[in-house]
Amino acid sequence: MKYKLTKNTDTEKKGKFGANLDVYPNVNDCGIVLVSTETGHNEEFSNLKSTFVYIVLEGNGSFFLDDVEVEVEKGDMISIEPNTRIYYKGKLKMVLITTPSWKPENEVETKASVW
Repeated sequence: MKYKLTKNTDTEKKGKFGANLDVYPNVNDCGIVLVSTETGHNEEFSNLKSTFVYIVLEGNGSFFLDDVEVEVEKGDMISIEPNTRIYYKGKLKMVLITTPSWKPENEVETKASVW
């Protein structure tokens, strides 16, 4: 049996526009991040290449995707295709999986602050 265990204490910790991120090592070509926020992600952005898949572990809120509001709550999964403008509001704890894995050069800021 082969496996790799990454402890949360070994993840890279980042803060980004109101969201706290625990960044795990990539698995194959998927990025994996634990996202926690009290208010949301206060920047609208899009990604040129990656699909973003969020699974809501706790809380509820709204994603705004190309100006369309999509409400989410605990247990929901939302999959967002590349080139979609994204931001979200709410008190949320989520797993984010990006495929292919997130790269900074593929992210485009479309609005620096949304509230």
